[in-house]
Amino acid sequence: MGKKKAFALRVDSELLEKIEKWAADEFRSTNGQIEWIINEALKKAGRKKKKDESNNKQ
Repeated sequence: MGKKKAFALRVDSELLEKIEKWAADEFRSTNGQIEWIINEALKKAGRKKKKDESNNKQ
């Protein structure tokens, strides 16, 4: 993962409460949970490619 950038995110309070609960259930921070949700959505949409495993072979 590259360098992280901070930005403001406006979220409905009910939605945020649900994300916070979900994060606590999985022992993640709220920020970590939001990152995970976004990454999963990108993979599902085919917008995030898996790392090329051949680059990791030595």
